[in-house]
Amino acid sequence: MAAFSFFSRFLLRSKQFAAIRSFHMSSARERSEKVLEELKGKNPYFEKYASKIAAVQQNSPEEFLSRLDNVDKEKKKPKFGLSEVQRDYSELLQPKAPLGTESSRDITHRKLSDVMRLELIEDKSADDIKHLWLEYHRDKDVITAAIPVDQFNQMMECAKQYPVFILPIPRSEGYEFIMLQFAANTIHFTPLLNYQVHKENAPECLNITMFTECSDKGIILMRGEYDTKVINAQEAQCLANQVQLYYCQKNVSKLHLLETFTRHPDKFKHMDIIEELNNLKI
Repeated sequence: MAAFSFFSRFLLRSKQFAAIRSFHMSSARERSEKVLEELKGKNPYFEKYASKIAAVQQNSPEEFLSRLDNVDKEKKKPKFGLSEVQRDYSELLQPKAPLGTESSRDITHRKLSDVMRLELIEDKSADDIKHLWLEYHRDKDVITAAIPVDQFNQMMECAKQYPVFILPIPRSEGYEFIMLQFAANTIHFTPLLNYQVHKENAPECLNITMFTECSDKGIILMRGEYDTKVINAQEAQCLANQVQLYYCQKNVSKLHLLETFTRHPDKFKHMDIIEELNNLKI
């Protein structure tokens, strides 16, 4: 009796399950047929693939709808910046500690003695210092350079007029805009999206410091520290190169963009700086 009762319940549940599944299948088929009709009117390539689409729709309407959902999700992905797979944007909602030490965001000049022992370069020539500087940072997650004093002076003069600007870096699906700001002998960089969320508390993705202790020998030692979770070495170098092009060379089109961004922001077009980057001949 008990066995019969169990079998009866099992059979009843099986029938109920079959009925429910049949209902879902019927519902999914009706929805897929409706979507199929909409596709006929919207997609100019529908006729070319009509037989394959119909086969999937008839054999597995749920799979058909699932594939369409995936297509819609791909279309809704942003054209600029990193995709969700490449960056977790939820991190941008939480302000982080600034990159490097607190002195990196201080308005005072950072000192070369914080990085290396000055006695090592006291009696060295400019070429020797440059070689030591590059070798010292070879295996570190930084970008470095030794720039002429006159180039540095020109940069700082230009920075007085245009202390804030934005620069693009190429991404897999477009470009990401990075905001920069000069402060003393350091340039601070943060993704524009970060700044829009956190304003002055936005965490840095890169800071570039120019040490002037060797200016009497004709060179300025440059060091850029970057957040490897946000940008890589090539992207950090790309930003540094663009700073040089905008602030160290009297290029008419680039000076015009700096002027427009600073004095006439309502007339500034983001695509113009992307075009400047695309037109670079390296």
